[in-house]
Amino acid sequence: MSAAPPTPDILSPEFAADPYPAYAVMREREPLIWHEATQSYVISRYEDVERVFRDKNAEFTTENYDWQLEPVHGKTILQLSGREHAVRRALVAPAFRGSDLREKFMPVIESNSRELIDVFRHSGSADIVSDYATRFPVNVIADMLGLDKADHARFHNWYTAVIAFLGNLSGDPDVTAAGERTRTEFAEYMIPIIRERRDNPGDDLLSALCSAEVDGVRMSDEDIKAFCSLLLAAGGETTDKAIASIMANLLLHPEQLAAVREDRSLISAAFAETLRYTPPVHMIMRQSATDVEVSNGTIPAGATVTCLIGAANRDARRFHEPDRFDIFRADLATTSAFSAAADHLAFALGRHFCVGALLAKAEVETGVNHLLDAMPGLRLADGFEPVERGVFTRGPQSLPVRFSPNGS
Repeated sequence: MSAAPPTPDILSPEFAADPYPAYAVMREREPLIWHEATQSYVISRYEDVERVFRDKNAEFTTENYDWQLEPVHGKTILQLSGREHAVRRALVAPAFRGSDLREKFMPVIESNSRELIDVFRHSGSADIVSDYATRFPVNVIADMLGLDKADHARFHNWYTAVIAFLGNLSGDPDVTAAGERTRTEFAEYMIPIIRERRDNPGDDLLSALCSAEVDGVRMSDEDIKAFCSLLLAAGGETTDKAIASIMANLLLHPEQLAAVREDRSLISAAFAETLRYTPPVHMIMRQSATDVEVSNGTIPAGATVTCLIGAANRDARRFHEPDRFDIFRADLATTSAFSAAADHLAFALGRHFCVGALLAKAEVETGVNHLLDAMPGLRLADGFEPVERGVFTRGPQSLPVRFSPNGS
């Protein structure tokens, strides 16, 4: 009997081209792998990744962000724990939920979406990635913060360099240097604006962050700068890829696209299924605080743990026919898909659940609604098949489409 082929390496070209077959091998054969190049333990089963994220027994920390995030953002809320984390989260969270999101920022989301779509709505063709998805969330965040959208190219370059730094699993020194430069450049850009906004507050998110106070604690200039840097990178890159992916998934499943076009309440289900099936972020790291038993072995205390979200979200132990895109699936609750009780793992879970999840939901639902309204007869360009790119974050690099140009 011949030996089983080796488990594909997460740094290999084969993995980058299509990680899903490798995920299947890992889940079934090696759900716990020591990965020498990244000096981390890699886990791929749903139950293990869910356990790490929920962390009910304080077995894991985010100390990995000291070297993974701090060099490019400065010290962020993701690195904090306990009361310090709770207070910082309470300072920033109100803008991303409830009345602030509905009343202050939904008009910003709506106007930015329409502005981009108006450029191509009468042309009959567009690339949803380059013409819309890569621009929309960054423009929204810039408007929310009261920054100049004319600086879009700078924002995009910064967050692209940051995401490349975070996904630099092979340790390319040029990528490292470019990522670290963004910290200096962004600070030089943001700190003067923060100081001016403290003196002359407006009705924007940056002014709200400058004046926010919880239990006598206020955010420093450096705290605010780091949060804005994180917001641009995380909110820009992930929502960009989420919009591209939900549209690609629907275009590849015309019957589901037709259902969504007919019943727009299904957009949230399509987004939830996209987060499960093709999540924007495929891996998140944590640090073990103690020895932890997981499938197939033990993670020792003090180790870096690479949690493969893209693998866990397709675990047949948790989801029926996990390699099938199905917005009607019964094992993924839409009502909780954008909360810390989500079935999918794309936003993490527990106390470090993504603070911007509802903002992303608002952007994606608005974007899909507007795109469908403006694009009757929407279809992929002839002969084009969407191809995902990326390892740490992943999504279609382009998505050329055709449609009837007489949409109003």
